[in-house]
This record gives sequence, structure tokens and C-alpha cells, in this order.
Amino acid sequence: MLHFSQKIGKIFPLITVLITVKNPNIWIHSLPVLAQVQQLEPNPLATLIEDPLLPSVPRPLTPFEQRKLREQLNTLNTEAQTQLHAGNHNVAFEIWYRELRLRRVLGRLEEIKSLGRVGEIAWNRTRTEDVQIINKRLVTLQEVSEKEDSLSPALLMALADAYKKLHALDNSLAIYQKVLKNARQNNNFIAEETAIKELGQLYLAKFDYPKAAPIYEDLLNRAKTRQNILEEGAYLQILAEIYERSLQPENAAKIKQKLVENYLSSQELELIPSLKTAIGKDYEILGKPEIASQNYQEAYSLAWSFQLFGAAAEALTQLGKLYQKYDQNDYALQIYKNLIQIEQLSYNYYGLMRVYERIGQIYMVSQQYELALEFFKKGLILAQSLNYKQNDFLAYIRKANTRIEGGEIRK
Repeated sequence: MLHFSQKIGKIFPLITVLITVKNPNIWIHSLPVLAQVQQLEPNPLATLIEDPLLPSVPRPLTPFEQRKLREQLNTLNTEAQTQLHAGNHNVAFEIWYRELRLRRVLGRLEEIKSLGRVGEIAWNRTRTEDVQIINKRLVTLQEVSEKEDSLSPALLMALADAYKKLHALDNSLAIYQKVLKNARQNNNFIAEETAIKELGQLYLAKFDYPKAAPIYEDLLNRAKTRQNILEEGAYLQILAEIYERSLQPENAAKIKQKLVENYLSSQELELIPSLKTAIGKDYEILGKPEIASQNYQEAYSLAWSFQLFGAAAEALTQLGKLYQKYDQNDYALQIYKNLIQIEQLSYNYYGLMRVYERIGQIYMVSQQYELALEFFKKGLILAQSLNYKQNDFLAYIRKANTRIEGGEIRK
């Protein structure tokens, strides 16, 4: 049997583009057709049809013509936005598709950026078919660009951003891997870290915690090297969440303890109590109740010193449940009776009702039925005022009365 009696009195404060040729200005009348998307035929991005905004005879545009066309396309974008806000979604996307077809005349980079912009709107409006059409156009542009030459840094970043806006996470991951490789080859440390951050966010978006964890460990080490406490804290928070969600309590506890130290360094002491309670839960999962108890006590002590009643109540609740788990009901009662004061100070009547319920149940187990009845009645008063769990407390009271009268409880 585990003994925590020595700890009860020692609750102490914590001190501690388009498909273009090499010249992007050449107007191309015919382009490879993308795979058709169901119910949208023909594909609005499959071909570049004649348009009054383009010269009647295919030829490269002059710089002046490019500038004028860009202004006209920006006007089309504004018109589409107006139609969208008016509720004319199909009309808006017809205008945007015209804009996107014409953007390719201004070069692959400009087309990709515009595809990402319109694609994000389609995603936010749950226009699945439009998202598929735009994504396929991006894939085509990427494939053609890679066949012609290695992707330039600008094209890589534009593609990565566009895929990200379309929530094409796998495509975006593949592009950022290329960005990272190029950055390392060129010893571009800023671009390298930027790519690593993007990869981390994408893996988190995919809930791929095994791949996200080493990335954020790397970013944490970089922040430590720079002695950037703020960045360290941010990466520690992310890692704690990663290890918690991937059910790795040992790693989670270690990271959270480092985060406690980070908060101590940055004098953010009010953030520590909830974190210490979370560490206690991790150690409970690991089967280490003594360490769990210590963390709960430290969490309560610091929370009380800052008058953080919610955090203090959570710490005492977890501590009481821990004693109950190991059949230390006398100690659990002491904790819960202290918890009554906390819940009263914070006017948390739901919490207070739950404490009365737990105390009553402990007294039932120890066959102290009169005491159990007393706390169940207190709980019923709150339950009736809150219009919550009245039937539960009425059932508790019936059971307690039956025991007091010497009868058997019917199951």
C-alpha cells in the first residue's frame, strides 16, 4: 500500500503558370488538357481561348501591355469579389477563371500565385470541384516546370504556398522538402529554418506526430543556441502537445518540466500551476504516484499563492482522485474538504456539487452512512439550484437512508 500521509502537511510553495515557353509573354492558344472534374465540363483552365483583353494576333506583350493587362486583371479580381459578397458565387468563379486563364500570359510565377489566391477562396467556400481543378493546374505547372529545368526558389515558394492554401498537404510537403534541400546546399540558414518551420506546421496539420517531433526538437535546439527564451517556450509548448497527443507520457513530462524552467526564467509563474498538474497526470499514467502527488501539491501551493482558484481546484481534485485510486480514502477526504473552500471562494457551484458527491461516496464505502447522507443532501441542494444531476443525488440519498435503516440496497 502506498503512503502519502507525510505529504499532506507538506503542501509548500514552489520555489523553483501556366504552361509557357521560355518567354513568358508568348500567348499560347492551345495547352494540354487537364483531367476533367466531375460535373464541370469543359475544364475552365484547360485551354486559353481568345479574349478581348489580348492582342488579336498571338505575340509577346510589350512591357506597357503587360502592365495594362495586369491592371485589367486586378479589376476582374475586384469584380469577382463583389459578386461573391453579393452571393453570386458561380458568377464570381466564372470571372476568376477568366482572370486565371489570362494570368498565364504574364508568366508562370504570377499564375501560380493567382491560383493559390483563388484556390484558397474555393476551399473556404467548400467548392470542392473548383479546388480540384485549381490543384490539377498547379500539378501540371509543377510537372512542366520540372521537365524544363529545376524549379527556381521563387517558383518553389509560390507552389508551396499555393498548395498550402488549397490544403494539398502532401504536395506542399514535397515542395518544402525541395526548398529545404536547396537551402542547405546553398548554406542559406534563414531559408533552411523557414522551411523547417513550414514542414513542422504541415506535419502537425496531418497529425503526423512522429515526423513533427524531431522537427520541433531541432527548432528547440536552434532557439537554445540563440538563447531565445521566448522561442524556446513556444517550441516546448508544441512538443508537449505532440508527445501528449501521441501518448508518450514520459517524453511529455520531461518537456513540460523544461517548460516549467522556461516559465521560471521568464518570470511567468502564473502559468506553472496548470503545467505542474499536467505533469502529475503524466506520472500517474507512468505508474509513479509519488511523483504525481508531489507535482499536484506543488501545483496547488503555487496556484493558491497567486489566488488562481481554478488551477488550485484542479490540482486538489487530481490529488484527491489519486488517493482514492490507491485506496487512501482518509487522505482523499482531507483533500476534498480543503477543496470545498476553494470551490466556495471561486463560486464554482458545479465544482462544489461534485466535491460533495465524492465525499458522500467515500463515506458510503467506509459505511459512515449518516455522514454520506449529510453530503448528498448538500449536493442535492446545489443540483436542484443548477437543475443538474438531481436524480443522481436523490438516488444517493435513497441508498444512504436504506443503509441507515439496515436494509439492503436493490441493484
